[in-house]
Amino acid sequence: MAGTKMRFGAFIAPFHPLDENPTLALERDIELVQWMDKLGYDEAWVGEHHSAGYELIASPELFIATLAERTKHIRLGTGVSSLPYHHPLMLADRINQLDHITRGRVMFGVGPGALPSDAFMMGIEVAKQRDMMDEALDVLVPLLRGETVTAKTSWFELNNARLQMTPYSRPGVEIAVASQVSPTGATAAGRHGLGLLSIGATSAGGFNALSTNWAICEDAAKDNGKTVDRNAWRLVGPVHIAETREQARANVRFGLEKWLYYFREVAALPLAPTDGSDPVDALINSGMAVIGTPDDAIAQIERLKQQSGGFGCFMQLAHNWADFDNTKKSYEMMARYVFPKFQETNVNREASLEWARTNRETFMGQAMMAVGSRVAQHIEKKGTENIRPEILDAMGLGKKTDAAQ
Repeated sequence: MAGTKMRFGAFIAPFHPLDENPTLALERDIELVQWMDKLGYDEAWVGEHHSAGYELIASPELFIATLAERTKHIRLGTGVSSLPYHHPLMLADRINQLDHITRGRVMFGVGPGALPSDAFMMGIEVAKQRDMMDEALDVLVPLLRGETVTAKTSWFELNNARLQMTPYSRPGVEIAVASQVSPTGATAAGRHGLGLLSIGATSAGGFNALSTNWAICEDAAKDNGKTVDRNAWRLVGPVHIAETREQARANVRFGLEKWLYYFREVAALPLAPTDGSDPVDALINSGMAVIGTPDDAIAQIERLKQQSGGFGCFMQLAHNWADFDNTKKSYEMMARYVFPKFQETNVNREASLEWARTNRETFMGQAMMAVGSRVAQHIEKKGTENIRPEILDAMGLGKKTDAAQ
């Protein structure tokens, strides 16, 4: 029997440099998810950002509604909705509507908000964002399960609030909480029995915290009478693969430096080397990114499985390091050569081939006997004198030459 099927997806912030047409960049993000849908990817998660210029999608709900019309199978998640930026009832209503119009394909990823500049524009104190996320999540979970909620906090109020439509998904839309290194996301996920979304799983800090964060999640679930499932745990990391390591390295030179500039100068995350070394080498050697072949991607996922103790979905961080043609090819190679390793899609094929190979002599002997029997029947019925010479030759029964005799 086949085991649990690992899922694959993409986490699309997205990251688009300032030297290109933003309208076409958004259209390319849509095309990427359409391509993923065709290739058999399971999930695509779309971010929410309002400043800093690179991460262009302001409303993941609008983006998901568009994608729902242009895809058939892939599930679509908010990656993530920044809870302090929305009144919980309004956000729950939008997600519930998406649950209906996608026929259950929507997923609800939540977090406190990633860019301090977003919060600053709205007058939200960054120090309060995680508390605001917890307060919002306390009411969003029951609202999205069709319950009636009354609550009052320093920033929102609900009076006998409920959604007009019963949820399409039962008991409610799937919810996952974003997590980096701190215990905030893991604690919130465990408290409500939700999924965990480890966005920086391959960074040094995120990788080292994987097993600890899952333990925190399990402990929080136990303390609150909930359970959590490793299959609902998603790990995110950047990948670009090609036929050879050399080709992959050449491909990412297209856009890697612009991506690093954003994190070095704007997002202020320590992803770029500061010692003058090659950033490609730095990303590979640190384990942060896969820039190589399908075998390198397989090794990275195995490494994550061992460190985490097991998870349900690996998601590529969409990054635009390569041009679009090579990006699409990388996604295709993942589907062709990496998915089967973890989804056991070739287990029965391998067993069938080995069985046929092992018994080849027996099967060939039976086939030859069957053919010989038919030849004998034909000769017995017709007689050799009544069969044309070319047919006898084809049967191997033609008149032998003097030399052959």
